[in-house]
Amino acid sequence: MDEPKEVTIQNYKGWEDFYKIKKSEKLDFFIRKGRMLDILFSQQFDRDFLNNMCQLATQIRRMALTKMGARKLSGLLSHKRAMLYFVQPSTRTFISFLNACHILGMKISEIRGTSTSSEVKGESQEDTIRTFASYVNLIIIRHPEAGFAEKTAWLLNQNKLPVAIINGGSGPDQHPTQALLDIYTLERSFRNIGGMDGKKIAMVGDLKRGRTVRSLSYLMRNYKDVTLYFVAPEVFRMKDDIKSFLNKHNIEFHETDDFASVMQHVDAIYMTRIQKEYAEAPAEETDVYPQFHFTKEHLSVIQSHCIIMHPLPRRYEIDVEVDKDPRAVYWKQERNGMWMRAALISYLFGVDDEIATEYR
Repeated sequence: MDEPKEVTIQNYKGWEDFYKIKKSEKLDFFIRKGRMLDILFSQQFDRDFLNNMCQLATQIRRMALTKMGARKLSGLLSHKRAMLYFVQPSTRTFISFLNACHILGMKISEIRGTSTSSEVKGESQEDTIRTFASYVNLIIIRHPEAGFAEKTAWLLNQNKLPVAIINGGSGPDQHPTQALLDIYTLERSFRNIGGMDGKKIAMVGDLKRGRTVRSLSYLMRNYKDVTLYFVAPEVFRMKDDIKSFLNKHNIEFHETDDFASVMQHVDAIYMTRIQKEYAEAPAEETDVYPQFHFTKEHLSVIQSHCIIMHPLPRRYEIDVEVDKDPRAVYWKQERNGMWMRAALISYLFGVDDEIATEYR
């Protein structure tokens, strides 16, 4: 196979200025006919939307349990096509989106590396996306470059191409659909103890480069009296942009490197791995920080209702013996991604009401 050549760089007038605008001030650009056309960052979601998506995801999972319900779901978007453009390694996000599309009957195309597209010939990333937009109704993007999904949506909207874009992970920046499935997991776990309001959540590990915890942190503005505990080595502490956002919205948070002092007080522990793929010198960076690992012994320390989450993949930060405990919900969390992403796609194409009518 030919080695990829240097990709052509194209400069689009207006993009740099648009990208610098605060996200809260450009949400309307990604809305058509009263609903979101593109899903790009967590700041797009308010509490009503989150509640509706959680309800819709549950409705879809219930319908899919029966042959009749699954048949109805598979006919909803059988006339639509989607492209999975994943040029950054992925297992869970790719498979859950693939199966979410299958549940709704969508036809799928996929690219899982630039070496299998004309980018190997030097085609620009933007021209590659424009090509996809000629054939499909939805493009789901996983990309190592922060802001690339947003740029893609901006470009297509500039050219009035009605193709929806979903950000399936953009570098160390954001992962909005992961944040949605995380909220769904939290809400389902807390449904018998008052929901998300008033809960204490510890986020542990590489918070500096972990796009999952960044995206989830943005969503905390939608809930009352939530307290966050950022537990990380000094070098991997949460960035100032997230802390400034939390301060602006009066969301209480604490920073510490003492995991043991926090775990007994919280309602959820969100573990993350060290993101060595974003290291400047990966070979010189360790991914083993034992004091930030969750072990079998810790199960006797945490509260009886405290759940343990992880976006996966994991390395050493959760002992496999923890998997047996019912409070370890990361495998449920993974599966929740399929239902939430199916809910999101049904929303984008306006078939969510057809699903909801089954429960009226």
